[in-house]
Amino acid sequence: MLLRSANGFGAVAFSALMAETALAGKPVFHHQPKARNIIFLYMDGGPSQVDTFDYKPLLEKFNGRDPHTVFKVEPTQFNNIGKVMASPWKFKQHGQCGTWVSELFPNIAECVDDMAVIKSMMSKFPEHTSANYFLHTGSGLQGRPSMGAWMGYGLGSENQNLPGFIVLNGGLVPPGGLDNFNSGFLPAAFQGSVFRAGDPPVANINRLEASDAEQQRKFALLRKLDASVAERLGRPDEIESAIKNQETAFRMQTAVPELIEINSESPAVKRLYGLEATYPQTRTFGRQCLIARRLIERGARFIELTVPSTVHDRWDQHANLRKGHEDNCRAVDQPIAGLLRDLKARGLLETTLVVWGGEFGRTPFAQGNDGRDHNQYGFTIWMAGGGVKGGIVHGETDEFGYKAQRGRVEIHDLHATMLHLLGIDHKKLTFRFGGRDMRLTDVHGNVVHEIVT
Repeated sequence: MLLRSANGFGAVAFSALMAETALAGKPVFHHQPKARNIIFLYMDGGPSQVDTFDYKPLLEKFNGRDPHTVFKVEPTQFNNIGKVMASPWKFKQHGQCGTWVSELFPNIAECVDDMAVIKSMMSKFPEHTSANYFLHTGSGLQGRPSMGAWMGYGLGSENQNLPGFIVLNGGLVPPGGLDNFNSGFLPAAFQGSVFRAGDPPVANINRLEASDAEQQRKFALLRKLDASVAERLGRPDEIESAIKNQETAFRMQTAVPELIEINSESPAVKRLYGLEATYPQTRTFGRQCLIARRLIERGARFIELTVPSTVHDRWDQHANLRKGHEDNCRAVDQPIAGLLRDLKARGLLETTLVVWGGEFGRTPFAQGNDGRDHNQYGFTIWMAGGGVKGGIVHGETDEFGYKAQRGRVEIHDLHATMLHLLGIDHKKLTFRFGGRDMRLTDVHGNVVHEIVT
């Protein structure tokens, strides 16, 4: 619990103490956690809910009609309102739970008994950059700490040789840039470490010195100089975090090459993740998913995956919906299903929370003739493992898949639920900044207990 004195100094001291505890890798739990780690599968651009997981037969009945004659049409990002558009893909019920899934996801559809599908997500922003900041940081403005940074601040890392918050970047930084993964006003050591899709995944992972001994001497000198400056300046966060990051980087030179050496994985595992697929983007995303599992085994706290840069315009299909969504699904469907199956087979899924989703959804009417515009009023994400009930659907949109109608879940609620599953009360995870106790959920957020075991 945050300890506060009348003048606020107690809160400042507690924030500093909590940051120091997290940096040391000592978690601070508010209640018994159900999950230890999170893998966030970020579908940059906004997948269409009515073409993936939110089956709406009424779209077929009204296909081609002017949407203004069917329901109230809200302003859209580009305001190019076409006709009501039925999904080009067929839906079927899957698993013992009977969850509806589009034919775009034949592999993920086989995993629905482990998933809680939330069909009533809402955002406040219809534009990518602000919506990305909101999804990642709980604020539509630039500069706030990412959820991965908050979770590292609250719990620390289980492996001091690796960062607690790692972004496996497929090659394309989402709108809003690296501030989606930043630490904001939290200590800089909690910011996301971006791993590229290529090899090596981070720069300078191999030492440039002729010998280990020479590198050790240089590092010892740096440590001595940094400590001297830090003491003289009163140990400011910028220098303390730089020292911490230098030490982590040094240890990463041993940990990362072993992490990305996937040749030790069996041929069956490689096939499971799609590493032998003919479509190159499947292989790229499959490798990211496999490395994510290896990171979980090594104690990374929060891992975010972004889609490969060579897929069709991310998930942002303002035109050419069929090709765009089919290409994107081909890239991620087999790897994600492989990740879920592999985690489950290894006994890791029950303590690993997997979250899939984008920053908003798409409209049930066309943009132009063959695209869909942004829709922040109702969209779908799903969660699996880590204390989440499997085989359930929470909430619903209206009969056209346009607006969340029942069991509405806002971004703050999503963050509160993720923190709750990690053993953190979102109202108590605070950091004093600008004279105020700041938190990921601001003054909002409710845990979605209906999906929690």
